[in-house]
Amino acid sequence: MIDLAGKRVVVVGLARSGEAACRLLLKQGATVIGTDRRSEREIGADICGLEQDGVSLELGEHRLQSLLSADLVVVSPGIDLREPLFQRVREAGIPLIGEVELAYRYSEATFIGITGTNGKSTTTTLLGAILTQAGLPSHVAGNIGTPLCEVAPSLAAGECVVTELSSFQLESIEEFRPRVALLLNLAPDHLDRYACVEDYYRAKTRIFENQRPSDVAIVNADDPLVLQAAAQVRGRRIAFSRTRPLDTGAYVEGDHLVLNLDGRQEVICRVSEVKIQGVHNLENALAASLAAAVVGVSPMAIRNALTSFEGLPHRLEFVAEIDGVRYIDDSKGTNVGAVVRSLQSFTVPIVLIAGGKDKQGDFRPLVPLARERIKRLILIGQAAPKLRLELAGACPMEEASSLEEAVRCAAAAASPGDIVLLSPACASFDMFTDFEERGRVFKAAVRRLLPPIYSIRGHA
Repeated sequence: MIDLAGKRVVVVGLARSGEAACRLLLKQGATVIGTDRRSEREIGADICGLEQDGVSLELGEHRLQSLLSADLVVVSPGIDLREPLFQRVREAGIPLIGEVELAYRYSEATFIGITGTNGKSTTTTLLGAILTQAGLPSHVAGNIGTPLCEVAPSLAAGECVVTELSSFQLESIEEFRPRVALLLNLAPDHLDRYACVEDYYRAKTRIFENQRPSDVAIVNADDPLVLQAAAQVRGRRIAFSRTRPLDTGAYVEGDHLVLNLDGRQEVICRVSEVKIQGVHNLENALAASLAAAVVGVSPMAIRNALTSFEGLPHRLEFVAEIDGVRYIDDSKGTNVGAVVRSLQSFTVPIVLIAGGKDKQGDFRPLVPLARERIKRLILIGQAAPKLRLELAGACPMEEASSLEEAVRCAAAAASPGDIVLLSPACASFDMFTDFEERGRVFKAAVRRLLPPIYSIRGHA
């Protein structure tokens, strides 16, 4: 814990995590300046309460003079730390940390950290559900939506905070130490932010940086990049595998999820009993089960959670079956690795809707699966020309001017027994505010395919 009473702290970025950081700093007696490049009109009414509570606001730009006069700078995860502005801060010897680090320094809770390119939110939520099922005091926060500064400082010693961590959040840690850290998988992503994919992987691997031998590092034994990244971890390394039994860890054997810890092998449940579907969700279930077992949860409590947890919206979410065609919302599939795993989850022909804002990724790894499983590819958004070029010849394609039009085109191309899958391999910001809005628009478009007298099964 750091004493900030009377100290001048600048919070850069006033979205939800920045706002939470401001409020925590005020409670510690700091003089707080909140800065954001957006104007007051762009930010809206959300920040009015901050000013009333005593935060000095500087909007429209980040002022170098304010940053250089600070005792501490707290940066929100959406801010790129490579900006020259922050180089000047470092050169001046001013401490610069992120919201996750700030929350950690003011908390006595036990942190379980979860990162990876895909599956973070599902694994985080599922692990939280398992701990709740077991009656353990726990909370879910971080990149999943609730800022750590809102939750962690009020928790008592012995309480767990299950923390989803993005690469952006991990860039700005210093002392943050999860007693259990999970690295689910690694695949190229966010290359519009990082100079190279290795920088992105290094940011992810920082989750293990401050662990001690008494801590636990959980890794995906089926992912060579993860194994390479975690080769030098100081914590006790334990793995999970969807493809083979392990001497220690969690794995699939036949139709069973198995835990093998401390020489004791126990079956959790059948694969067919896990409610969330898809090969990647099976990996998420293994990772969450292993983390829960490490902190003392019984196999029965794990089983009860796995067989009842329905998953999160926009992640291989069943929307409807219309004229024998199933419609699946995987709007959270914002990178190629996620789409590969989604395509691997089905054996029937797929009409895929993909495209959006390109994150400078390489779409060519989709070619083998496109040849094998995609019946037709409907392209949307800014990345449509690049997708068409890099997947040329792999499957029939057409472009649509909107997601609504893409759904109509997909319905026309699909036959009974097929799946229409929205899994864009891209960010949503060229057409939508976020992946959630994109998923809602997809569901609404599917709903309009039904005659008025029918209703959609599944989540509206």
